[in-house]
Amino acid sequence: MSASEPSKTQDPKEEASSSEDEEPIAKRVQPKTKAANGTPATPSRVMPRRGAARKVYREATSSDEDEDDEDDEDGAEASSDDDRPISARKAATPKKRKAAKGGRRSSGSRASKRARRSTAGNPEADGQGGSKKWDTLHHQGVLFPPEYEPHGVKILYDNEPLALTPEEEEVATMFAMMRETEYMNKPTFINNFWEDFKEILGPRHKIQSLEKCDFTPIWEWHLAEKEKKKNLTKEQKAEIKRKKEELEEPYKFALVDGHKEKLGNFRVEPPGLFRGRGEHPKMGKLKKRIKPSDITLNMSKDAPVPVPNMYQDVPWAGVRHDNTVTWLAYWKDPINPREYKYVFLAADSRWKGESDLLKYEKARKLKDFIGDIRKDYTAKWGSKSRRDQQMAVATYWIDVLALRAGHEKEEDEADTVGCCTLKVENVEQVPPQSIKFDFLGKDSMKYENVVEVEPAVYELIGCWREKDEAGKKKKPGDQLFDTFIAQDLNEHLKTLMPGLSAKVFRTYNASITLDRLLREYEAAQPGLMDKLVDEKKAEYDRANKEVAILCNHQRTVPKAHQSQMEKLQAKRKQMEDELKALEEDLAAAKAGKEVEREGKDGKKVTRTLNPDTVAGQIKRKKASLEKLRINMLVKEDLKTVALGTSKINYMDPRITVAFCKRAELPIEKVFAKTLTAKFNWAMDVDPEFRF
Repeated sequence: MSASEPSKTQDPKEEASSSEDEEPIAKRVQPKTKAANGTPATPSRVMPRRGAARKVYREATSSDEDEDDEDDEDGAEASSDDDRPISARKAATPKKRKAAKGGRRSSGSRASKRARRSTAGNPEADGQGGSKKWDTLHHQGVLFPPEYEPHGVKILYDNEPLALTPEEEEVATMFAMMRETEYMNKPTFINNFWEDFKEILGPRHKIQSLEKCDFTPIWEWHLAEKEKKKNLTKEQKAEIKRKKEELEEPYKFALVDGHKEKLGNFRVEPPGLFRGRGEHPKMGKLKKRIKPSDITLNMSKDAPVPVPNMYQDVPWAGVRHDNTVTWLAYWKDPINPREYKYVFLAADSRWKGESDLLKYEKARKLKDFIGDIRKDYTAKWGSKSRRDQQMAVATYWIDVLALRAGHEKEEDEADTVGCCTLKVENVEQVPPQSIKFDFLGKDSMKYENVVEVEPAVYELIGCWREKDEAGKKKKPGDQLFDTFIAQDLNEHLKTLMPGLSAKVFRTYNASITLDRLLREYEAAQPGLMDKLVDEKKAEYDRANKEVAILCNHQRTVPKAHQSQMEKLQAKRKQMEDELKALEEDLAAAKAGKEVEREGKDGKKVTRTLNPDTVAGQIKRKKASLEKLRINMLVKEDLKTVALGTSKINYMDPRITVAFCKRAELPIEKVFAKTLTAKFNWAMDVDPEFRF
């Protein structure tokens, strides 16, 4: 797989010490940060040294409860041109994308913005994917979900039972099943559902008001069905599983040049109500059923065209034979038609492994250019060109703060922000020379940070917040950078280093920060090999945490966190009581006294204890207590940090593997089974590998 291609069936563009680390991120918001390199900031220079850690203090704020550490497993991200198919990048026309005069880029022509986006990630755009990726490609297409089976339960409308057609009932059931979720308290979700439900019902339907609808009967039916499934016998569950696996088996693999390769996601998502992340403007809208006529397949000319498991009489939208791309199938996203869903090989496939290696080698190559790049953007702060100044500051922030580039949004997209789309209201000058950032980043995660900047940058931000290029006063919602867009910046970055993009900066900064932090830990721990495995893992997690903070990878506190911590505290108290009893036993044993203990039958017995045996029990109990203490600290420390995203997408796995070899830490302690398979190509790395 080429480094430029997405690798997920989504938008292709897309845990002990007494240190501060024991404090949750939410408790560590400070008025300003240190300099980017972690040393006290000085007015004369806040530039980061090569590989420096960015010490930032951010407030972990609430987002979607569905936030998962590994949602971005294959690196789908819309932050750089590198994330788009080559065909789409060929279609770009930089000279026609310059911002309108006057600096109010946000109020520019929507038609031109639409035109720019129309080919982004579009497999139908002119041009090929690049070099040949395969000679033969055979697969069975995609697996469609079964058709809806009506249950016949009526809803109540104005307190009266009302029967629905199967199509109406299906959508009503989707809504009823959301009853105990946070979405039922979100007006956007409710309103969007109602608009789409009305289209299903039709203008003359008896249902004219959602407020009069009571979906309780369907909710109760749903609970009863869940209980039925829960009460199935072991044999019944095994039979259901067998049939499911039998149905899926043909779709799990593809033959690539005669070699069997596992697919990533071969299932077509069933219809449902869109949720999105954060406050997405389209939450609640109906995701319609996808059929063969919506899907284009890609396979070699000698491959038999598969017959769909559903809708056998419906033809595929198309069958292509493009060996310059690595997708097996695609279709338009039912909620965001300008975006596409793709089927690729699995994360542990040869294509994906090659793509990952190329990605990290490209980021590693940035070491050779970063010095000149920093000199370049520093010099351009003094340029007479407003555009050069703005692009230089944006590059500085992408480098120092690892911000995403940020792309312009349509009105029906989530209003999230990146570096290039910062508005005046998102940045604030904090004397004497700090900038406060406050905006919603990717997945509507809040980014709140105060960072000291160079005096020249501080002055420029003040100018750009006040007036546009024509001298007209700006409003809070106007763009801070009013002379370019993210695509322009990424094209400029490529002139500084071949293939450079904002995402390459993030990968570079994440990887080099992890490498540096682990080496610093090792240098401070001469007896590293004698440490407990859990101690070494905790240090790795701390380093991973700093990278996650750098990349703003946050999550909401898990709902079960407090109850889990209470259980661990109770377990710790029990173990401490047991240790105290053992120490009393040891004293008695050394004195030759008998002790009374409860036997296996529950009866009290009196016996003399062996001091050596008791001493061994004490040693093991202390080790268990220390392990529990470390795990509790780690669990509390990481409750608002999502480690998975940076581990999967941004930190070179060779750094982790090399550290595990040097520290004699089992790789299974830091990489889940899926990641070990995904990064199989990194397992033979030399223990002394440096990023």
